[in-house]
Amino acid sequence: MAGHFESAGGPDGGAAIVLDATEISILRSLATQLLELIGPEPGGPEPADPLDALFAEGPTEPPADPALARLFPDAYGQPGAAADEESRRLSAEFRRFTESELRARKREDLLALVRDLDSVASEARAAGEEGAVLTLKPEESRRWLGGLNDLRLAIGARLGLKDDEGTEALLDLPDDAPEKPVAIAFLWLGSLQESLIGTMAP
Repeated sequence: MAGHFESAGGPDGGAAIVLDATEISILRSLATQLLELIGPEPGGPEPADPLDALFAEGPTEPPADPALARLFPDAYGQPGAAADEESRRLSAEFRRFTESELRARKREDLLALVRDLDSVASEARAAGEEGAVLTLKPEESRRWLGGLNDLRLAIGARLGLKDDEGTEALLDLPDDAPEKPVAIAFLWLGSLQESLIGTMAP
């Protein structure tokens, strides 16, 4: 089970993985960095009417940061191509009513990762062990899958990746390349994501 997710077994399903202290620390650091990039919940009181909350307005322009732009892309137009005026207008309108909720969901997924990692690290310390088994229920697995995907998208943007060919090129990076540690993290997250998906297959 070490190094990748496996089915936790039992009637309810779920997933489990052995994580050592270094892996726990790296995953937690990546998740907290992305949380900081996404930003905190908006301040101010919550709308009393749930309908008002549903239609609360968010930003209309795409994020300037490439990693955030990958996480919150325009809904209209062709990826990588210059958008026409109508596509920009439709994307702005769609973003205005959806991005705040999407940011909240991504924050929740990443916070779930951090809480789970803190819990398993605490258990490992209490037992005097270097690592521990992280076990996820099916609904927790879905949150982890979302969080791992967002981490991978953000790191991929930092590496300038646009397609699978770019991903394959990471394997050929020399050991002294400055982006090598980030590339290793990206590939590792991909293997975690793939193995977690395997535990969720019917």
